[in-house]
Amino acid sequence: MIEDGPALAAQAVLALVGLVGLLVIADRTESGEGAFVAQAAARPGSVEEADATRSGLVQTEVFPLTVFALAGMFVFAQAGDLLTLFIALEVLSLPLYVLSGLARRRRLLSQEASLKYFLLGAFTSAFVIFGIALLYGYSGTVRFSGLAEAVPVTLGMDGMLLAGTILVIVGLLFKVGAAPFHAWTPDVYTGAPTPVTGFMAAATKLAAFAALLRFVYVVVPDLSWDLTPFFWAVIVLTMLVGTVVGIVQSDVKRMLAYSSIAHAGFILIGITALESSGIGAVIFYMLAYGLATVGAFAVVTLVRERDTAGNVTGEATHLSQWAGLGRRNPVAAVAMTLFLLSFAGIPLTAGFMGKFAVFTAGVDGGQTVLVVLAVLASAATAFFYVRLIVLMFFTEPDGETVAVVSSEGLTTVAVGVCAVGTVLLGVLPGPVLDLAAQAQTFLP
Repeated sequence: MIEDGPALAAQAVLALVGLVGLLVIADRTESGEGAFVAQAAARPGSVEEADATRSGLVQTEVFPLTVFALAGMFVFAQAGDLLTLFIALEVLSLPLYVLSGLARRRRLLSQEASLKYFLLGAFTSAFVIFGIALLYGYSGTVRFSGLAEAVPVTLGMDGMLLAGTILVIVGLLFKVGAAPFHAWTPDVYTGAPTPVTGFMAAATKLAAFAALLRFVYVVVPDLSWDLTPFFWAVIVLTMLVGTVVGIVQSDVKRMLAYSSIAHAGFILIGITALESSGIGAVIFYMLAYGLATVGAFAVVTLVRERDTAGNVTGEATHLSQWAGLGRRNPVAAVAMTLFLLSFAGIPLTAGFMGKFAVFTAGVDGGQTVLVVLAVLASAATAFFYVRLIVLMFFTEPDGETVAVVSSEGLTTVAVGVCAVGTVLLGVLPGPVLDLAAQAQTFLP
């Protein structure tokens, strides 16, 4: 494990995002109801599940599972060889497979999401292992520094090098949700408990991008000519899928899932620029994106449906149910609007500064065409963010079928921290950008 500037910066952001995410995970509603099933081993709809729910059982294993995943992410960001990278990948992934299946409501959908995530994650692990084997066969070492030394001097096995590199990169692209390796993202984001979705969307993506940064900047700079067509195809496809499919979504969580896919395409521009400024830009972008993501999903956990008797039930995730939210609860609607504007990259928000930094690094790296496409895609994604804002503030509500529930207060604290961070990073980004600029050198 290598403790250098990029690793420490990524770990600092992970610690912040993980803490805020845990606040949402730990919160309960005014009725004492959490987001997680009372007894995970009980069959959905069974008598055992009903008894466990009535008795008020609480799943405390959610917390060690989250911390295990966070520990794996910390190691993932500082892994200095391929075997440590793979072990960290499994340590961060396995708890998330379990957490994705623990939703209190819509349990079958949650368990389906968990199974899909597990199967596709196992498939991706096989890709990574195969890539590690090829790279070890090429260089005789699994250390990144040894691989970097072997790339320019070893002759006659270029095919093995290229294949192994692409297989490892594919595994990392799966974790960031880049197309065409994104199939798990919308289903898992929708089915998993919403607090877990927020934590996973922010922290897992950050850790994977930190690992991808180290691998690309340390191991494969001399392969940039060979890998450029592959990366360009992935970036263009990722932005296209995230933008076009996101526009037609009618579920808030699925819309945010496709939004995260589009953002993965934007961030990849900073990684493939192979400019030192791209490292700090990606770290700043992930801080801005992480705060907005955890905050947005935290707001989603508070917007609930009402049944015919007026009782508050599950989350109201259909877009039409958010109509008139600005009149029912202006604070929640304003907070959600702030996070959506940051996603869209509107000036004076953290998202704008993140995109500006990444796109500047892309232009410096000779990727002007990709930056132009990214700007167009970013303008298109603004449509589905603005659509939700219009629904909340300028559309008449359809009866009283939706309510914003109060909680123990932890989610409110999380939303407040994310909102303040989003504004400060947009208005006064200088200090954080300077810190990120100091974390732009990878140790061998």
